[in-house]
Amino acid sequence: MIQNTMLQTSALQSPSTSGTQNKSTPSDTIKQFSSYLENAISQVADQEKTSHVMSTEFVKGNVNVDQVMIASEQALLSLQLTNQIRNKVVEAYQEIMRIQM
Repeated sequence: MIQNTMLQTSALQSPSTSGTQNKSTPSDTIKQFSSYLENAISQVADQEKTSHVMSTEFVKGNVNVDQVMIASEQALLSLQLTNQIRNKVVEAYQEIMRIQM
């Protein structure tokens, strides 16, 4: 079974779910979100690198074609998910900018 390691929600749980009432400032929340995005993008980049390494190893005859296809499909799906998230963020930003005050 293929598991999506990119979107682990444990890093984004609110403080109220941990049982204690920690007050976080907007700055802390932005830093947490920023580190979450940085981690997610680095995971996508790692999957791309793994796909390239697997392709090279396939040419050398060290891995099977099914392993290469799985690695490349995982990298492709992660990249497509990242692209869709980017599109939604840009769309939300444009919608916010259209709001008249």
